[in-house]
Amino acid sequence: MDVFWWILASGLAMSAIALSGSLTLLLRPQTLALMLTPLVAFAAGSLLGGAFFHMLPAALAGGAAPERVFVYVMLGFTLFFALEQGLHWHHCRSGANHVHKPLTWLILIGDGLHNFLGGLGVGGVFLIDPRLGIAAWLAAAAHEVPQELGDFGVLVHGGWAPRKALLMNLLSGLTFLLGGLLAWSLSSAIDVSFLVPLAAGNFIYIAASDLVPEVTKHQGGRANLVYFVCFVAGLGLMWGTRIALP
Repeated sequence: MDVFWWILASGLAMSAIALSGSLTLLLRPQTLALMLTPLVAFAAGSLLGGAFFHMLPAALAGGAAPERVFVYVMLGFTLFFALEQGLHWHHCRSGANHVHKPLTWLILIGDGLHNFLGGLGVGGVFLIDPRLGIAAWLAAAAHEVPQELGDFGVLVHGGWAPRKALLMNLLSGLTFLLGGLLAWSLSSAIDVSFLVPLAAGNFIYIAASDLVPEVTKHQGGRANLVYFVCFVAGLGLMWGTRIALP
């Protein structure tokens, strides 16, 4: 299949994940709380596995100087640190129920920017190798599910009608597709290989700064064991795709 269609399909699929937020209307708050943290742990492992098992090896194998690769990794890391600091918003926060309505707009803006930059990076990865793009998309999707569950809950608790919250979540998700198509359109004019380590830096930042701290702040031997297993499962998914898609 042509790379354009891979990027289009992956962008539409990622946007559709925004609809998963509607599940919060069907679940009790206690049930959602039990589900969310294991999903966050799984997403953290998937993002780190995608960065270290797929994207960084591909960037280094492409012939670029290691120093240049790691500069782009840190640039991606710093870019998302600046984005998050500027908006004062943290991804996948399960305890973000007590918010004021203006913050809901910040969440949508932040989610839209995050999705756009993520789509730009994953789209660039597809341009390098569709198999690598599939692995990067899986890692990003694993993070997107708990994020959308959390975001939708925040919007509804912030005073939005459920249908409007779902529509706005979907629109912010479509910026992922916009970023992917932009990467595709630029590929004929510039070398987009730098987007691979840039996206890796993005993945590392989200996992290390937002997701792992969210998991480790919970206490309790049995719960911590479940979270650790979910984290390892996320790593295992990425290692498995590394074997299946060499």
